[in-house]
Amino acid sequence: MRRLARPLLLAGIAVTVLALSKVHATAHGYDYTGSFRFAWSLAYIALLAAASYGAGLPELPSSRRSATLTAVGSTAAAALSMSVLQLLVGSALLPRFVVFGTPLVLVPFAAVCWSVARRGRSRDGQRDRVVAVVGSEERSNLVRELDAHPERPAVLAWVLAPEEARSDGDHDTPLLDVAQATAATVVVLDRAGLADQSVVDQAAALHEAGVRVRTLSLFYDQWLGKLPVSELERIGLLFDIGELHRAQYGRIKRILDAIGAAVGAVVLLGVVPLVWIGNQLGNRGPLLYRQTRVGKSGRQFEILKFRTMRAAGAGASTAWTGEDDPRITPFGAWLRRSHLDELPQVLNILRGDLSVVGPRPEQPRYVEELDAKIPFYRFRHLVRPGLTGWAQVKYPYGASEGDAFEKLQYEFYYLRHQSLALDMRITGRTLRSVLGRGGR
Repeated sequence: MRRLARPLLLAGIAVTVLALSKVHATAHGYDYTGSFRFAWSLAYIALLAAASYGAGLPELPSSRRSATLTAVGSTAAAALSMSVLQLLVGSALLPRFVVFGTPLVLVPFAAVCWSVARRGRSRDGQRDRVVAVVGSEERSNLVRELDAHPERPAVLAWVLAPEEARSDGDHDTPLLDVAQATAATVVVLDRAGLADQSVVDQAAALHEAGVRVRTLSLFYDQWLGKLPVSELERIGLLFDIGELHRAQYGRIKRILDAIGAAVGAVVLLGVVPLVWIGNQLGNRGPLLYRQTRVGKSGRQFEILKFRTMRAAGAGASTAWTGEDDPRITPFGAWLRRSHLDELPQVLNILRGDLSVVGPRPEQPRYVEELDAKIPFYRFRHLVRPGLTGWAQVKYPYGASEGDAFEKLQYEFYYLRHQSLALDMRITGRTLRSVLGRGGR
């Protein structure tokens, strides 16, 4: 049912706008489908859909009250945007009956869709009960990951060390016994478990009984949206990468990047005067911050941002930036919260240094250090780095080598599954993040 909640909301948006438009046309005696208002009603549907998705409807709100308030905010934003557009154009593109009547219908309907999503989440949580045959360190990782933001909800029902899962005879089947006692639906085997024939035999019996069996790597991929640390070196070369192995994907991605960056450049032109004024008042110094980063194929480029820290002198430290770094000025903190500090990077996208979606580029000295410590770290440079990425939407703010190691697991997932669909998914989640919480 959870998967039906979002299509149900989108269908409700479309039906509401089209129905109200048809009612208005009938009441005022004009042909709705033959008028210019039909096309604008489709644009309004798209605007409402984007606003609802960006606000996290119907899945993300934690309560019915939160879902209702979120629906009020998103539909009001869409209605206000359409109203502003009509003022700028100087024409009634859509009747006020449609523009303002639609939110009145959609707010309670969004609450219904939230209820559907909530029931689906509850059932999902009961569906996947995991028994894992892993070591103690991996056990802690699984507990933390499943409690965070898994791609598919699951509960860790039991954990066995590989030696505990081993069978010494026909009547000694610890993995079978635990899986049956916990009503497991998924069994996960790490490398040591796969190397033990008695464990594999028990897993095979469970598989025949309808229990899904996954390697640790595949479980991380499908349920957690990342690749485990222990598997990075083993599978570093064992998958295709979209930009390298699918030429059509790379070309379409570049065209979409250029279109998005061109739109962003128009916004940038309007924002520059405001940021310049803000700098004069509370962030005196250069408007832009420039820093060398490592891009595709190891090529270095100069990334552009609005400066958010006090201007540094020559030879100043380039240490990792902390989340509450004291070098950040009050105006710079606002730029970060609003994410406007990232806007000049549309110029990097137009130049081909960046893509909209991809691994975030790092400074050369950090790349050199991390490449020496992390297996296959250099593989992240096989694709064009991005303004946002899978690691950014999945992992909280990090500024250390340990965080870089953690993020690499998500970046390898992105390399493994790179596609236009995943790029759109990341863009949507980034939009939700920008609208839903402060910057970093």
